[in-house]
Amino acid sequence: MPGYTFIVQVGSQLFSRVERVVSQARVADIHTHLYDPGFHSLLKWGIDELLVYHYLVSESFRSGPWDYDRFWSASTSQQAEWIWNRLFVAQSPLSEAARGVITTLNSLGLDPRSGDLALLRQWFSLRTPEQHVEQVLEVAGVESVCMTNSPFDSEETVYWQRTPRRDPRFVGALRIDPLLLNWREARLTLKEQGYDPGESLNDAAVTAIRRFLEDWTRRIESRYCMVSTPPEFAFPAETDSAWILEKAVLPHCRDHGQAFAMMMGVRRGVNPRLRMAGDGVGQADLTALASLCRCFPENRFLVTCLSRECQQELVILARKFPNLHPFGCWWFNNTPQLIEETTTLRLDLLGTSFTFQHSDSRVLDQLIYKWKHSRVVLVDCLTQAYTRLAASGWVPTDVEMERDVHRLLGGSFNEFLEGARPVRHEGGIARDFESR
Repeated sequence: MPGYTFIVQVGSQLFSRVERVVSQARVADIHTHLYDPGFHSLLKWGIDELLVYHYLVSESFRSGPWDYDRFWSASTSQQAEWIWNRLFVAQSPLSEAARGVITTLNSLGLDPRSGDLALLRQWFSLRTPEQHVEQVLEVAGVESVCMTNSPFDSEETVYWQRTPRRDPRFVGALRIDPLLLNWREARLTLKEQGYDPGESLNDAAVTAIRRFLEDWTRRIESRYCMVSTPPEFAFPAETDSAWILEKAVLPHCRDHGQAFAMMMGVRRGVNPRLRMAGDGVGQADLTALASLCRCFPENRFLVTCLSRECQQELVILARKFPNLHPFGCWWFNNTPQLIEETTTLRLDLLGTSFTFQHSDSRVLDQLIYKWKHSRVVLVDCLTQAYTRLAASGWVPTDVEMERDVHRLLGGSFNEFLEGARPVRHEGGIARDFESR
């Protein structure tokens, strides 16, 4: 076996090669909360939006006074100034989210050390959304982004009804959280939109739900369907959620070639006074995921978990079920340490049959820092993996590296979705629910 000196030398050479390949690769960002410019105010961008990002809102409340009401009654610009002073003036921006603002501004040619928020605002004010989209996608090295499109969001549905002019780089993805997690409210929305499901969960409700899903899937040209689930989510279970999932959502996904994405383990409203910034984390029960993968082999499941403790179990399940595709390091896992830990685990057990990262960006400009920071971690992880491989007698070529990086940055995701071709088959598990 090669000795230590050989490994060090090869590792150094591989680092330069991997860094070049990763830096030049274009990304398919498979999950964001962005919108294309045709959605006008729904597309968030600029310095104030960067600063009022919910990661930074919660962090800014780490130092008192904790005057929630005063903060939420302030304008966006006033909130941004408050966060700027607390996180960038009164202390060094060491957190990942705060450092991300610094990376973004520097990458756009702006000087965050000037301390002049007015000058930064002036620079952004001279740009159009279309101009900014072009520059951000180019600087971030991103070729496409999947949006998060909810037919339960009245502000968003207005734009879809107008048939907005679309940017093909912004891809639709159907978000259905209320349908599975709050049927009582979702039922009213379906009725308002002309899909009356009736009062009970029965065959008529299934028909209404499936028409609703089919129409929205076509309207937004959805790539996949998604939901964020709480730690308590269970399947199978005697719940509305499990019934709707089995009888309507998964058959819809199967018949229309839609993968079903689950973002598992978010605990909503841990501190309601922080609003969106007040959500927390819980350990998801992945026996539910195992049941879904086993009982619905013709469906494809895209999954990311919010709890660090779930990462190994998720990878092991993916080794057992080819219809399961892990993706990204979500939310509280989006730190260099945890991205490296999770990615190394996945490379060791899955090769390149997963998606390395998604940005989860809510502000357009965040694409820059989230992908710049993530690429650094990917270079380190792949260099270590290739160095171990070289020590075993296989030194990868540049072509092989480019292939692997392409798969990790969206290629494997697209291959997985290509397999979710529409089929007609009565799947599911051997249970029959009565009308509820």
